[in-house]
Amino acid sequence: MTANQFVWYELVTSDIDAALRFYGEVLGWESQDFPGSPQRYAIVNAKGAGVGGVMQLPEGMSQPFWLGYIATPDIDDAVARFKTSGGSLHKGPWEIPGVGRLALLSDPQGAALAFIQGASEQPSQAFDQGKPGHGHWHELHTTDPVAAFAFYAEQFGWSKGDAMDMGPMGTYQIFKSGSPQIGGMLKAQDGQRPGWLYYFGTESIRAGVERIGGAGGAVLREPAEIPGGAFIIHAKDPQGAMFALVGPA
Repeated sequence: MTANQFVWYELVTSDIDAALRFYGEVLGWESQDFPGSPQRYAIVNAKGAGVGGVMQLPEGMSQPFWLGYIATPDIDDAVARFKTSGGSLHKGPWEIPGVGRLALLSDPQGAALAFIQGASEQPSQAFDQGKPGHGHWHELHTTDPVAAFAFYAEQFGWSKGDAMDMGPMGTYQIFKSGSPQIGGMLKAQDGQRPGWLYYFGTESIRAGVERIGGAGGAVLREPAEIPGGAFIIHAKDPQGAMFALVGPA
């Protein structure tokens, strides 16, 4: 797994089967249950490549959500540094045989994320900006973009890419992991909780809009063109988890 990179996307939802049907229609994902798991965990694949998993929303939680996993070569050290810099550890590290060691955390502003120290050196295929159905972009909505960038730069060595003036919304700061630009950070809107929004690639935004509506989801932000000629939409699945699509018109 590539260290300091997003390598897995996990949907925590109130209805696993309904979510699998929805994303199967929207993104063409196929799925199979992970064998031996004490609780049901469905693996989703894009043309045979593992992209993420779907699990049941824990009792006491009401809002389905997407969670991104960042790879680290030493999860104990990564968690210790994360906490020392003001982040919070919510669970772990714990081990899943054959998968690796995991931890659930949140950054100083409250955005949730996870760590994984893989059990093998096999590279992840979940993030691939050249293929539909894979993770393409990672967008942090936060109460303090300057502090958030400094925090993540310290933790993962991320560096600044392009920056765009969004007017009243402030600056949209793109970040890089190595050479590729992999995401952006911006100030959360009033009343919006800090969190990560994950963009998945699609071969057609127009088709994506139709599929989302036809499968029972909702488009929250109409297609908008971004630098480079691609288009994006923000959406919500039928259970209420937020996600986004990016691709040609």
